[in-house]
Amino acid sequence: MQNHKYQGHAAVIIANTVFGLSVPVTNDLVNNHFTPNGYMFFRCLGATLIFWLLGALMPREKVEQKDLLVIVVGGILGFAISQTFAAWALAFTQPVYFSLMGTLTPIAVMLLAAMFIHEKITGLKAVGVLIGIAGAMLMVMMGWTSGTGKNDVLGISLAFLSLLTWAIYLVITGKVSTKYSAVTQMKWVFLASTIIVIPFGWLMSGLLGDGPVDYSELLAQPIYLEPSMLWGLVEMAFIIIFATVLGFFLIPFAMARIPATTVSVYTNLQPVVASIVAFAIGQDVLTWDKPVAAILVLLSAYIVTIAARRT
Repeated sequence: MQNHKYQGHAAVIIANTVFGLSVPVTNDLVNNHFTPNGYMFFRCLGATLIFWLLGALMPREKVEQKDLLVIVVGGILGFAISQTFAAWALAFTQPVYFSLMGTLTPIAVMLLAAMFIHEKITGLKAVGVLIGIAGAMLMVMMGWTSGTGKNDVLGISLAFLSLLTWAIYLVITGKVSTKYSAVTQMKWVFLASTIIVIPFGWLMSGLLGDGPVDYSELLAQPIYLEPSMLWGLVEMAFIIIFATVLGFFLIPFAMARIPATTVSVYTNLQPVVASIVAFAIGQDVLTWDKPVAAILVLLSAYIVTIAARRT
């Protein structure tokens, strides 16, 4: 049992490391190579094909109808809707604002878990969550630059909706995550997401004032017109294989082993990871806030885990 918990912590750390790396990559993709709608469509389609192929190679699991409904609805919220909001947010505002909003995810999960699955909010758990948020906000604020996005208010609002729908996904799928393999869950999540993301994406395009809804958008992606599309394709392959297939495989794997609130605390690793990578490739310098932020986030996860054992 203890080994299972360690596996859960390791899985969610790896997932959020990949998610942290994906933020600047997504920002580049939706600003230079794809429209947000096109980005989401190809991301969903690629992940769907990979998960169904993996599912065909594994023993088939029979999913109860009520559980399938939870998986599909949760997946649409946690991927199709949440990640569409994220792609649009990064098209309108800077990654620093997006990361700042993401620090609020553990609070949203803690409150929603208390409301819907009656998970107790103890003083120790609240302190743990706040320590993690403090670590991530320290990281973001030390690297702060004033907003120069196309529409920072709209981008921040979309980032908030992204974190809220992701938090709902973590809460409502916690129970089914213990019953079925991650591959079984994700093949249905991404099939539903692929179906829903096309009309939802075009609806978002109309609501956000990008002109009339254009059903030929998928055939007119900016990457098609680039003299050399190799870098854009490499970035999209990274997003599909690592930030989608690997990351979304590891999240339900972790949720089967540790509570949703603990999973959400590790979200605050994402800005830390992004900063460490920037330092490693010479785009940033190592300052005191980076290791301090990492320590605070890991301490936060430890405290929340201890609090969960006592409830």
